[in-house]
Amino acid sequence: MKNSGDSFVRGRIRSLKFAFKGAWLLLTTEDSIKAQVIMAIMITVLGCFFNISNIEWMLQFLVIGMVLVAESLNTAVEKIADFVHPDYHEKIGFIKDIAAGAPTFAGITSLIVAGFIYFPKINLLF
Repeated sequence: MKNSGDSFVRGRIRSLKFAFKGAWLLLTTEDSIKAQVIMAIMITVLGCFFNISNIEWMLQFLVIGMVLVAESLNTAVEKIADFVHPDYHEKIGFIKDIAAGAPTFAGITSLIVAGFIYFPKINLLF
């Protein structure tokens, strides 16, 4: 008889494999994700340079994650839309434009947070 705990644990491990596979596919195939990861690395280096506080690190990583999630979901919507209707269609274009708004909002929010963190530190340099 199969232990239900084993199937639950195995199912979670399998889900993690799919999740990491998806993250890897995004990192290796999507230019928008690559660009955001490069920005995340640069802003992390900047955080080390300015020795930001624990709260600032938390906020910084929160918005980095938010931007990556928004870009990832936007990519998924675009891929589904292209699969459903490969040729241009006005309604599909509208859906894709709306989906592109999510990373835009996330990016604007991340710039605001970065401004709160880094403007005071940059002003101290001058």
